[in-house]
Amino acid sequence: MKNAISKAVALLLIGTWAQACSGSKTNAPETEQPVEQTAAIPSEPVQVEVRQQNGQYTLYRGGEPYYIKGAGGSRYLSQLAAYGGNSIRTWSTDNAQEVLDEAYRNGLTVTLGLEVGRERHGFDYDDPEAVTQQLTELRKEVLKYKDHPALLIWGIGNELNLSYTNPLVWNAVNDIAAMIHEVDPNHPTSTMLAGINKLEMEYIKESVPALDILAVNAYGGLPEVPQRVREFGWTGPYMITEWGPTGHWESPQTPWGAAVEETSSEKAAVYKSRYEASMGQDKAQCIGSYVFLWGQKQERTPTWYGLFTEDGKESEVVDMMQYLWTGNWPQNRAPHLASFVLDGKKATDNIYLQPGKDYKVKADVSDPDKDQLTYRYELLPESTDLKEGGDRENRPQPIPNRVHDTGSGKADLNVPAQEGAYRLFIYATDGNDNVATANIPFFVKK
Repeated sequence: MKNAISKAVALLLIGTWAQACSGSKTNAPETEQPVEQTAAIPSEPVQVEVRQQNGQYTLYRGGEPYYIKGAGGSRYLSQLAAYGGNSIRTWSTDNAQEVLDEAYRNGLTVTLGLEVGRERHGFDYDDPEAVTQQLTELRKEVLKYKDHPALLIWGIGNELNLSYTNPLVWNAVNDIAAMIHEVDPNHPTSTMLAGINKLEMEYIKESVPALDILAVNAYGGLPEVPQRVREFGWTGPYMITEWGPTGHWESPQTPWGAAVEETSSEKAAVYKSRYEASMGQDKAQCIGSYVFLWGQKQERTPTWYGLFTEDGKESEVVDMMQYLWTGNWPQNRAPHLASFVLDGKKATDNIYLQPGKDYKVKADVSDPDKDQLTYRYELLPESTDLKEGGDRENRPQPIPNRVHDTGSGKADLNVPAQEGAYRLFIYATDGNDNVATANIPFFVKK
């Protein structure tokens, strides 16, 4: 099991303490191991507010400063708390009671997402009945969860500015924020933007005066966010509610349209540099951030955005987050992948292979703790179920019996006979629930 720095996690501001989190990996990644509940969860809220002092915005919770060291997702909460995180972010109120309770038991807070209709999904903000009905339903959700002691901030919708044309959405966001202030005086409001630009800033400044905190989702452009916030005239507090690797829309593309993904080790370096250049620099307006994704999902690939693999193993990025949050590395660290090549070529080399032929695969992986490494390979057809804005995608089915491990990070790939786009994955594990990952897109052509 991963021997991370353990610490007692405060059951925030209620005068009791949770048992110290061990940081051990759960055996079944689909569900959290239950944390023993020693006391009933209170039904009284903890007041959260933003204060401005000497030109600096600070989030306060229960009267104490609270800087968000957060992660998007609701899995592996004991690990998050043990590694120095203090909050999670959700995208809706699905299973909200369970999520809030589990967060509370692990000493964490929740920026709770409210599902708001998106124009790109067919919601019509010119339809007053639909807008009114949405507000009525959201009011019920707010009343249901507003007094939970783990609640931190309300998140009104997610990326409502993505592929939209109707600015009336911002009037609806303001109505939702005003409704929240009416029924819940204890928690601030935010809305999550896909990136940041001047047009949206003007709409929000003019149409959403009830908004307390601006929230921005940013990947490759994260280091520019502090400057853009000021350049576009936002003078209030903001938080980063998604940030992580270089996005698939920002990455190098092959001639056949496959995005090239960074290796887990390249991602760790990217997370560090972007965190230090943005949240690490802006102490005046930024109140914290939520790294993406504290879990795993299929989005372009099964490994692109998750800090964990499908079987719950932790990548080098998890180690990096512990370092960024606490200043300390875990005692046992993830393997480091220096290179991964197919037919002597790397992922950005636009690799074309001939059907039915064999090609050499080689990975250069080391372990900081000298743990023995085990290698697993997987061949997938390039995903064709491509969505926008993080919408659910289906994972391609693996193609078996095409990769033969020859030891020490080397393998032989027997190329499928069917022409088309494929992707070869490697997972190097250390026996302590840590992993290094990489993949190479290639095209089979006669």
